[in-house]
Amino acid sequence: MKMFTYEPDNSLKKGYLSVFSEIVEDISANRWLTYQLFKRDFISLYKQSFIGVFWSFIIPLVSVGTFVLLNRSGVFAIGPIDAPYAIYGLLGVALWQLFSAGLVSGGDALVKAGSMIVMINFSKKSLVLASQGRSIVAFIIQFSLVLALCVYYRFAPSLNVVFLPLLLLPLIVLSVGLGFIFSLLNAVVRDVGNALSIVMTFLMFITPVLYPKPASGLLALISTYNPLYYLVSVPRDLMLSGTVREKSGYILAVFLSLAVSCFCIIVFHLTETRVTERV
Repeated sequence: MKMFTYEPDNSLKKGYLSVFSEIVEDISANRWLTYQLFKRDFISLYKQSFIGVFWSFIIPLVSVGTFVLLNRSGVFAIGPIDAPYAIYGLLGVALWQLFSAGLVSGGDALVKAGSMIVMINFSKKSLVLASQGRSIVAFIIQFSLVLALCVYYRFAPSLNVVFLPLLLLPLIVLSVGLGFIFSLLNAVVRDVGNALSIVMTFLMFITPVLYPKPASGLLALISTYNPLYYLVSVPRDLMLSGTVREKSGYILAVFLSLAVSCFCIIVFHLTETRVTERV
């Protein structure tokens, strides 16, 4: 049997460059555990639900339906877009949910598994990574609804849609990275988990998810410096119009998301052995 010896500040002895290889080895060695935790969470989520996975359809449909109602009532002008609004809005919400649902579930991952963490010594990264799987499955379900709407409206997406999975990677990586750091913060202060859902709702409304970026004004200025705007709008534009209007902003947002995610997972790796006493 392989023996492990845990020492305080072990990274100082090994050298901090070894942290990267430790993280990769830890995640790779616990692939099976991560998959089992994902299956457990996914089944328990819909176990006693009457409509089950169809909740994945209802949440974005309610959000898009609200904006359609406001637009037709003349309260809110959506402006020119590249596709029927139902497709445009639903795709935007699906992309946003891929980020926000993953972040919120990642932030709750350690707290929800508190009793298991206290009793069993295992990689806490598996809990956060497994929680991200639910948001990816929900996105796939919502994306299938977007494709069904394309058929209904006889709208042909761009052939560049084949590159969509590649463009979604930075959004997923950022969600995973922030999920790691917020899971630690939520384990220390429970208010973080409660506030995170509220902040995500606020961020969705100030990010052009359900409407195009305004040409001027405060929202236009906020969008210019909001990396989430580029990570959501570029994949959507590529699918609906086949063009990328904010290429430089998207590239900067990709590098920023990678840097933030690396920092978050390193902090999590260096502190996860102290999580048990905080949960």
